Amino acid sequence: MQNLTNLLKANTLDEFIGQKHIIGKDKALYKLITKKDIPHLFFYGSPGTGKTTLAKIIAKNSGNDFYYFNATTLKIEDLRAVFKRYKGALVKPLIFIDEVHRLNKTQQEVLLPVMEDYSCIIIGASTENPFFTLTSAIRSRSFLFEFKPHNIEDLELLLQKAKNILKDINLSNEAKEYLLYSSGGDGRAMLNLLDFAYKVDTNISIDLLKELRANSMGDGVSSKSSHYDIASAMIKSIRGSDINASIYYLARLIDGGESVEFITRRLVISASEDIGNANPNALNIAVSTQQSANKIGFPEARILLAQCIVYLASSPKSSSSYKAINQALKDIQNGIILDIPNNIKDNPIDYKNPHNFGGYVEQTYLTKDLNYYNSTNIGFEKTLQEWNNKIKGN
Repeated sequence: MQNLTNLLKANTLDEFIGQKHIIGKDKALYKLITKKDIPHLFFYGSPGTGKTTLAKIIAKNSGNDFYYFNATTLKIEDLRAVFKRYKGALVKPLIFIDEVHRLNKTQQEVLLPVMEDYSCIIIGASTENPFFTLTSAIRSRSFLFEFKPHNIEDLELLLQKAKNILKDINLSNEAKEYLLYSSGGDGRAMLNLLDFAYKVDTNISIDLLKELRANSMGDGVSSKSSHYDIASAMIKSIRGSDINASIYYLARLIDGGESVEFITRRLVISASEDIGNANPNALNIAVSTQQSANKIGFPEARILLAQCIVYLASSPKSSSSYKAINQALKDIQNGIILDIPNNIKDNPIDYKNPHNFGGYVEQTYLTKDLNYYNSTNIGFEKTLQEWNNKIKGN
C-alpha cells in the first residue's frame, strides 16, 4: 500500500490544502494558473507545505511536461538537454528545481536565456528564502512566494481525509491533538507519523505517537492552548525585564518538548531586537548560548538557557536598530532607490578617506537626507551616541 502522503497528494487546485494567501480563488496567482499563463516562480517556506505539489498541479493544469531537478545534484548538461529537446516545440516544459537557494551563479546564468524567451517555465523551491542567493537578473524575471506552515484548520482537513482512507482507525482525542500540534505545520510530517503509527496498531494513542516521535518538531509545543503563545510570552517577559516570568515560560517550553534550536533562535533575536546596543554584549551571550546549548543538548542545556534569560531580562532595552532597519527596508520597498554618490562607488571619484583626516571628514554618503536611527540614550547606546557626536565634532 502506498504511504498516506502519496495517497493524499493533491492533483488539482481544488484539492490543494493551504496557502490561501497565495492561491485563494481571489488571488492573482490562482487566476494566472487557471488561465494557463504561468510566470517563472520561486516558492520558499517550511517543509511539508505543498511547494512541489503546487508545481506539479501547475504543470498538469497547463499541459506542460514536468521535469524535476535538485540543485544539490543538478548538472548543467542535463538542463541543456531538456532545453534542446523542446527547442521550437509548441509545448513548453516546466522545470522544477528543488533546493533552489543552492544554485551557483553559473547554473543561474544557464537559466536566463530560457527565462527571457519563455521557451521553458522555471519553478524553484526552497525551505530557505532564496532572495539573497538568486541573482537580480533571475529575480527580475520571476516572482517569489512564501509558503506558510499549515494552520490547524488545514491539518484537520488533511487528517480527516486520512481517516477516510484508514477506515478502521481509532484515534483518541489526545492523539489527534498531538498529531496536529506536534507537527509544526508540516502536513507531510503529520501524515508520516500517523501512517507508521497505524501500521503498528489501528488503535492509536498518544503514547504510541510519542514512541515514534517523542518531541514536537517545529516552532511550538504540542498542546492546543500553547502553540506559539508560550514562546511569545517568554520574549515579552524578557522585553519587560521580568526575570521570574521569563524563567517560568522557559520552563513551560522545555517541559512541552520544545527544541533547543527553537528556544535559542528566539533568544538571539530578542538580544538584538529588544536590547540592541543598549547592551551589545547581550547578543554575544545569546549567540554563545545558542552554540553551546545546541551542542550540549537537554537536560543540561536548561541551565545555560536560564543563565542567558536572566542576563537578557536584566539588560537595558533599546529597539533603535530594529526600528531603523525596518524603516529603511520599507522606504526601499516603496521605491526610494537613491543614486550612489560618485565619491563612494567601487571606483570612486574624489573619495576622502577618513583615516587621512584624523578619523573623520565631512563628505556626501547619501544623495538625499534620510533619518532612520534615533538613539534612546539608554545603557551603552548612550555611549555610542556620544562617540558618534564626538567623532563629528558635535
